[in-house]
Amino acid sequence: MNTLAEIQDAVAHLPGNERKALQLWLNSQSAPELTAQEEQRLLRSLDEAARDIDAGKGVSVDDVRKRVGSWAAR
Repeated sequence: MNTLAEIQDAVAHLPGNERKALQLWLNSQSAPELTAQEEQRLLRSLDEAARDIDAGKGVSVDDVRKRVGSWAAR
């Protein structure tokens, strides 16, 4: 299989669950595309979160584990 057309044809013949697995894998291969502004905003947010944790603010890992089930159910 050397051409895009051949690959597309092969993908079209995959069962749904294998096509979904391929889609997830392909998505995992892409680097996230952030603008410089988005990257700076993310870094500032992470710095702020680190300061909050250092100051004793936030939620413990045990509390997060207790709450995850309710978050996933939404």
